[in-house]
Amino acid sequence: MQRLWLTPMFRAGMRIGLPVFVVVLVGGIYLSDAARRAGAAEMFGALRGSVAESPIFMVELLSITGASPELADAVRARLDVKLPQSSLDLDLDAIREQAERLDAVQSAVVRLGAGNVLELQITERTPAWVWRSEAGLMMLDATGHRIAGLAERADRADLPLVAGQGADKAIPEAQAILAASPWAKRIRGLVRLSERRWDIVLDRDQRILLPAHDPVAAVQALASLDHAEDILSRDLIAVDMRNPDRPVLRLTPYALDVLRTQATAPEPQQ
Repeated sequence: MQRLWLTPMFRAGMRIGLPVFVVVLVGGIYLSDAARRAGAAEMFGALRGSVAESPIFMVELLSITGASPELADAVRARLDVKLPQSSLDLDLDAIREQAERLDAVQSAVVRLGAGNVLELQITERTPAWVWRSEAGLMMLDATGHRIAGLAERADRADLPLVAGQGADKAIPEAQAILAASPWAKRIRGLVRLSERRWDIVLDRDQRILLPAHDPVAAVQALASLDHAEDILSRDLIAVDMRNPDRPVLRLTPYALDVLRTQATAPEPQQ
């Protein structure tokens, strides 16, 4: 025994392993009876309940910051958190995920604050575009994420307009086109066609047809041409830039009649 006691593993087994084995053995024998297991579970449940319901763990209020009053009301309705409630019963990750499922919420941070307050910090999406689709008007952020519906275009006349199916998925490209256009004050909106290319709609019922690939370069080429020739001030219906190397001008009916008249008029005699 003296020789065994000099062995470190033997000493550790006697000091730690044997007591643990005895405790596990006694516990297993005690809990082998179903009635004892039920009693132990009930005892632990009552103990946890008494701890969870103590005033120090009870959450009394929900505070929402960073959101407009309308969005704050929508978040409260979506979460439907019943208060007062013990902080031990609150799933903060689930609350955050529920809040972020709202279209107008970009991100949310949930934490337990001082004074038994559940704090929810909201980062709200900023409207950047109005999208006209078959479903109606919808506000989008700078990434094309949907925010909320819009009753009238005039309600957000300060935002640029896009239209067409799939326009929401190409908002970054629309933003680049708008930034490269020197006719920003004349632009009424951008229309997405066949989910592959854009048309710029100007006032005076003029259109600029852009190619599916590298539309920004086509806009820049037309801007240079317009600066030199003042093309868009003429009687045009559209400028087709789908082939940037060969722009095609479509004249108004009146301009076509004038052009035909000039072409068929007899030359003055000398």
